[in-house]
Formats: sequence, C-alpha cells, structure tokens
Amino acid sequence: MRETFKYALILGLICFLSSSVLAVINSVTEPIIKAQKEEQETQALKELLPQAAMFKPYYEEDKVLFYRGYDSNNRLGGFVLKSMQKGYSSDIEILISLDLALRIVSVKILSQNETPSIGSRILELPFLEQFRNKAQESLGEVNAISAATISSTAVINSVKSKISQLQNTLLEELKNGG
Repeated sequence: MRETFKYALILGLICFLSSSVLAVINSVTEPIIKAQKEEQETQALKELLPQAAMFKPYYEEDKVLFYRGYDSNNRLGGFVLKSMQKGYSSDIEILISLDLALRIVSVKILSQNETPSIGSRILELPFLEQFRNKAQESLGEVNAISAATISSTAVINSVKSKISQLQNTLLEELKNGG
C-alpha cells in the first residue's frame, strides 16, 4: 500500500511537471505560430489579388468575413473571401478572390489535412482552375474530383456560400447607404 502511494505520487509529480513544461512551451510558441499564419495569409492575399496595394478586412462577430482590395489610388479593385469548410477528414481553409463583378479570379487552399493523394487533390491546378472566371450561378459547372468527392464538394460549396454571403453583405451595405 505504501509503495503504491509512493509510485502514484511520483507519477503525479511527473504529470504535473510535464503539463507545466507543455504550457510554457505553448505560451512561447503560440504568438510565433499566429504571426507566421498571418504572414502566410497576407502573402496569399497579395498572390490572389496582385493589383491590390492594401487590404481592409470586413469583420462579422470578430471574424474576418472578407477583405476589400484597394489599388495604390485607394480604388476598390476586388474582394478576397476567407472560408473554412469541413472536408472528409479535416477543415479546409480557403481564400477566394473576386473581381468587382463578383467573378472568381482564383481560389487558393490555405490549409487542409485531407487524405494524402486522394482528398489532397483539391490542391491540384486542374481542379482549382475550374473556378476561374465563374460567377456564383455557374459554379454548378465545376466538377468534383472522382474518389475525392467529399473534399472537392466541400470546396465548391464553401465558395458558393461565401460568394452568396458577400452578395448579401454588399446588398445590405447598399440599403444602409454604405
């Protein structure tokens, strides 16, 4: 009994120390990881809408709904939508750039952990190029990837819903005189 108590105490102490070390490591690395992710997103914004000199985020409930891209003369040049959609085995984070007519300029997958060589095919250009120059109404023409239908359909549905959300927000702004 005494020996069992001794081992339980040692094990408890080891668990406490390990969790403390992990908490310290997390508090040190979390801001670095966040900064790297923000830098990656900024680079992706510039890549998707290269004519934009600056981006202004539009927030809804403390979450970026989309970015407005402005040229060097402060003229609106397009939009970049940020989306997160559940795929087959992970969340798929997507950026979608649109011109002023709300036609897709390009789609970029920021992050995903779909099944390698199957679901991860959503990263391939033949799939992503299908979105180019499409308006929301013509997204039905985008073909899902055979054997990766859940992942590719998640991307298609995410793009559709984000464009619809942007349209509703812009209409609401027009109604309110914005």
